[in-house]
Amino acid sequence: MSDKRIKLLFLCTGNSCRSQMAEGWTRHLKGDQIDVRSAGVETHGLNPNAVKVMAEAGVDISGYQSTHVRDVLEIPFDYVITVCDHARESCPLFPRPVRKIHKSFDDPPFLAKSAESEEEALAIYRRVRDEIRAFVETLPESL
Repeated sequence: MSDKRIKLLFLCTGNSCRSQMAEGWTRHLKGDQIDVRSAGVETHGLNPNAVKVMAEAGVDISGYQSTHVRDVLEIPFDYVITVCDHARESCPLFPRPVRKIHKSFDDPPFLAKSAESEEEALAIYRRVRDEIRAFVETLPESL
């Protein structure tokens, strides 16, 4: 029996935060319907605050790796969802046709630079985490 799940890639700049959270939520909430990966047009390593706020929500992404998009180009994705403007602008050509969708989310590490406390910074991560969850909950119907 073949895997009939939708093959989806979340793509962002560094594959450290937003795309990792989106992959985690998709595996957690929609793993029976969607075969998901995440990657970046660069690799920045896994963001520890993203790991922390996802764990608070019951999703463990601590074992995820920051992956460069060139390392997943040969996977026959059905959809590529860019989660930041830079990734949309830098999205490479895939070897086979793939539907590209753009759903931008705020950049927690960038916004957290101006936070006056760790709790204020984590609040930014939590807000974006919850926005990503709300988007993932609409999948795959919204594709």
